[in-house]
Amino acid sequence: MSLKNQRFPLPDVGEGLTEAEIVEWQVAVGDTVEVNQTIVEIETAKSLVDLPSPWTGTVAALLVQAGTTVDVGTPIIEITVSDGAGGPAGSTPNGTASAAGPDAGSGGAPAEGAQDESSGSVLVGYGTAEAKASGRRRRHQVASAAAPTSAPTVPVAEPAPAAGSVGPAGSGGAAATAVATKAPAAPAQAPAPAAAPASDTGTTTAARARVLAKPPVRKLAKDLGVDLAGVHASGPGGIVTREDVVSHAERSSVRTLTHYPDDEPWLASGVVSPDGRQTRVPVRSVRKRTAEAMVASAFTAPHVTVLHSVDVTKTMKLVANLREDRDFADVKVTPLLIAAKAILLAVKRHPQINASWDDAAQEIVYKHYVNLGIAAATPRGLVVPNIKDAHTLDLLGLAKALAGLTATARAGRTSVTDMSDGTITITNLGVFGIDTGTPILNPGEAGILAFGAIRKQPWVHKGKVKPRWVTQLSFSFDHRLADGELGARFIKDVARVLEEPAHGLVWG
Repeated sequence: MSLKNQRFPLPDVGEGLTEAEIVEWQVAVGDTVEVNQTIVEIETAKSLVDLPSPWTGTVAALLVQAGTTVDVGTPIIEITVSDGAGGPAGSTPNGTASAAGPDAGSGGAPAEGAQDESSGSVLVGYGTAEAKASGRRRRHQVASAAAPTSAPTVPVAEPAPAAGSVGPAGSGGAAATAVATKAPAAPAQAPAPAAAPASDTGTTTAARARVLAKPPVRKLAKDLGVDLAGVHASGPGGIVTREDVVSHAERSSVRTLTHYPDDEPWLASGVVSPDGRQTRVPVRSVRKRTAEAMVASAFTAPHVTVLHSVDVTKTMKLVANLREDRDFADVKVTPLLIAAKAILLAVKRHPQINASWDDAAQEIVYKHYVNLGIAAATPRGLVVPNIKDAHTLDLLGLAKALAGLTATARAGRTSVTDMSDGTITITNLGVFGIDTGTPILNPGEAGILAFGAIRKQPWVHKGKVKPRWVTQLSFSFDHRLADGELGARFIKDVARVLEEPAHGLVWG
């Protein structure tokens, strides 16, 4: 039985993307792997995906290091397999070859198990504590290397990217990691020559004698490690002042972070600048896609936003009653649930708002279904999964769907399918204590409703000023699809349901 090395290329995970980042290897060189065993976690611009091994064998080499972004088809791992060993028939990637083969890096599909998941990728959590810790260690190494010193710092040439890396340092390639671990450090003090020529000694002594400074200033310079001969003197008669020494020390010393802790999760993948005053984090995955989508939306669809203050006292009473209802005992009932239902009822009354603009065909596409998007803040960035066919759900079904969608998003397991084909979105600003805002449309949708914080405020109710629960709604919509009247009628109907939930019985 002979052995041969097989290279596994990064597969197309079925999302229409051309690259992915290697987040974390689940195996090491020398490990034995089985067919369909998870070997690596990758992150695309849409989701996190586990990739399974296409063969049974031994890991010979990891060809791409964690944190590197590579193109689809790039070999990422080499596995030693025996003739006849490996996965079931048809599981060997198409186009793979031995390590020495010329076509080792050509594209191909993963094992049969992976092919089954190509359109609905296996989603996993966002990173691990261990991965974040490694990022923190890199920053601490930089901080140590960048400690203040009187010796001049020497710039270090940026190392070449490691094999398999893509793009310049700062874009997620290996070069960025190399820079992070090799921050410039002050060189050791050069040893003094055994004997200096008399002329050199005399010149140096004369130069030092010409520096004018008072004893306290000389002591300060000594304490700060400042050579007075290099300090610009601003005092009368060319005397070096205390301010001159301090200013020189500040300009020449390397500063470290003082206002921001360097162990924040959002800094974990960043590279600290040599002076310690900045951390550069490559824009990747969800954050990158969100930025692209928001820019496209903001500068493509003409946004209009209308606002409305609402007395939601009766909604708060309804929420309290539902929390005591045993049918709702296993779900979380919040005012957001009632607001989501109000949107569905308003869409039913104003179906024109549930549309999208097809620029290529120059057509308006009216949707006869409602996939209700819920904007969710996650460690990976903003995601907007949607409840499919939300218009068919009763209040309890909507509550269960909302709870499941939120839990999945917070766990970092939102799939591409969950985020596709949304028709209208709600974003809950109130959870952050924010009164209102002007949200940007989710691309391909006609409207987004921002639900603000609910506060007890003085309110005129039945001719008297009373304390009432009040919130603010803001509704942004695409002015190509809806004019001001439609937008105003829509938000007014949402408000009417929140003011008097009994409207839901009439409109439902």
